[in-house]
Amino acid sequence: MKIVGLTGGIGSGKSTVVRVFGDLGVHWVDADDVARDVVEPGMPALAAIAEHFGEGVLMADGSLNRAALRQKVFAEPDERIWLERLLHPVIRKELVRQLQPEDYPLPYVLLVSPLLLETDQRGLAAKIIVVDVPESVQIERTMARDDNSREQVERIMAAQMAREDRRSQADAIIDNNRPLNEVERQVCELHNRFLFEFS
Repeated sequence: MKIVGLTGGIGSGKSTVVRVFGDLGVHWVDADDVARDVVEPGMPALAAIAEHFGEGVLMADGSLNRAALRQKVFAEPDERIWLERLLHPVIRKELVRQLQPEDYPLPYVLLVSPLLLETDQRGLAAKIIVVDVPESVQIERTMARDDNSREQVERIMAAQMAREDRRSQADAIIDNNRPLNEVERQVCELHNRFLFEFS
């Protein structure tokens, strides 16, 4: 079973592209979903985060206050490094488990991760797809979707790999600044290519 990594900067539209792959029957695992699962109440990682950052990063019900944590880690690079050292190994272990579906007919699965190229998750992937849009589109989409300020979005983008670096490491690039039917066509072509290459 081959793992194809799918990545892109914040606001690039990875979710749209993944849904198209899913409609073609491709099993996929989203690292963001796994990252949320490993910090649910009762999980060891959440206890470590609360101990390190204080109770201010917890909601009244004991769940993680993501907005509060995000502000802390993007304002203070050392805190982001601490958090990544805690979470990346836990996330990777769970990703590997979920990327092995039983009785699965296709020769590849998708690992969807915004930090695929910045972390050791990269080593899991036989091929890399980058979902790409201009940076101005990333900013507009993210501000509209997450109700973040431009400054906050730009800080998040600055913490991610530069667009050109990401593109240079891609085995395939999906231009997601196009109409949906064009995006679907690009995905179908890639899907057929992988079926051929991995079978």
